[in-house]
Amino acid sequence: MPGLIGKKIGMTSVFGADGKNIPCTVIEAGPCVVTQVRTVEKDGYAAVQLAYDEMTEKHASAPLKGHFEKAGTTPKRKLVEFPTDFKGELKLGDTLSLADVFEGVEFVNVVGTSKGKGFQGVVKRHHFAGVGGRTHGQHNRLRHPGSMGASSWPSRVLPGMRMAGHMGNERVKVFNLSVVKMIPENNILVVKGSVPGAKGSYLILEA
Repeated sequence: MPGLIGKKIGMTSVFGADGKNIPCTVIEAGPCVVTQVRTVEKDGYAAVQLAYDEMTEKHASAPLKGHFEKAGTTPKRKLVEFPTDFKGELKLGDTLSLADVFEGVEFVNVVGTSKGKGFQGVVKRHHFAGVGGRTHGQHNRLRHPGSMGASSWPSRVLPGMRMAGHMGNERVKVFNLSVVKMIPENNILVVKGSVPGAKGSYLILEA
């Protein structure tokens, strides 16, 4: 299996072997249940669908209830497909824990949804410097974008211009985070550095 579904618990710090303080993120990785197995013969590609995080039955839709009943498990909140050449060793209802996937792994990739910042201007969103000082009538232009293009041609703002707009709430992937500590009995994975998202948000971990 190439990965698991997890949840961001929060950040902490640990002391390394050299005595330096290392900022770390604590992640609850699994356990995940196999709820669907896709094959090349039937679906055109090979993948395994994993489910994570318990959900009360009253909050699950009728199609989802049937989907989970077929796998012999209770309703879950998060479903993710992992492309894999599993070659038939996994079947419906199997449970994958942290030790099953990340045993001996030194680096992981983490996918999450970044925190939403709302509608932001160019200074915060693109690190513009603003128009300039307060002198010469510039009292209300400190954080404005300034010129956006030519006048007579093309007489419009070209696509891709860095301007104010919605910031954050995007899918972000962080590569090669070092595994600092693993606590298999509690499905806890501690990685060096930060990962996208707020506390309690779902993450996809790839080996």
